[in-house]
Amino acid sequence: MLPLLSLSVLPALALPFPMVDPVAVEIGPVVVRWYALAYIVGLLLGWMYVRRLGRRPPAGFQGEEADDFLVWATLGVILGGRLGYVLFYNLPYYLENPAQILMVWQGGMAFHGGLLGVVVALLVFCRRRGINPLVMGDVVACAAPIGLFFGRIANFINAELYGRPAPDLAWAMVFPTDPLAVPRHPSQLYEAALEGLVLFVLLAGLWRLWAVRGRPGALVGVFLTGYGLARALVEVVREPDAHLGPVLGAITMGQVLSLPMILTGLAVLVWAWRRPPLERPTQA
Repeated sequence: MLPLLSLSVLPALALPFPMVDPVAVEIGPVVVRWYALAYIVGLLLGWMYVRRLGRRPPAGFQGEEADDFLVWATLGVILGGRLGYVLFYNLPYYLENPAQILMVWQGGMAFHGGLLGVVVALLVFCRRRGINPLVMGDVVACAAPIGLFFGRIANFINAELYGRPAPDLAWAMVFPTDPLAVPRHPSQLYEAALEGLVLFVLLAGLWRLWAVRGRPGALVGVFLTGYGLARALVEVVREPDAHLGPVLGAITMGQVLSLPMILTGLAVLVWAWRRPPLERPTQA
């Protein structure tokens, strides 16, 4: 019988982690990290996509309205994402170190908080501009996976939010930030694929169908349900935050926060589908 492999041998069997400097550009005191660039690129590409989809019915809002909403969405993502992380994931630490709350560039953003921030921003923006929030919500939902994809790639570059130990997995990696230095699931890449690429393709395909697009809120429901399911699934192999751990037996905080998303998404989807579709314009 073969002897058990020791931890010192296990890292040799893992894929090498592509060492990328978390700092993308450094000019004197100016330091730009990949983490920040991921948010910038995600927001800009999402804005371009919103402009493109917003020209088509049933949205039909002007390009300048998409331009203005970019500012609102950016504030919603940053403020909501940071506040969500502080409240949901590490409140005791930030109560003792309140100055750290402002140091967003060091990481520590929660998607569920960012989502709530964008929802609040969208509702207020649409009310001020006289836009149907469900129609605009469908457009924004189609663009959201773009930002999710780049955000997860940034998590991978930072070697953070990695997966659970997986010594027998062919594509496992040893992350330089892991104190145990054991092969782990590259769960950031799983999330980039599911929450980003797969969800983007699904929503893009559904957007082309008037039977879906003509029911305001349907794509919002698909996004909420799809993200919630993808996140809950990946959480099975994602390492829980060291300071938090599982919160309900084996259930993680990410799964706890994803459950309301799934239920809300299903409810919105059913509600939208029971309503008759809007009349299809000739240019749709």
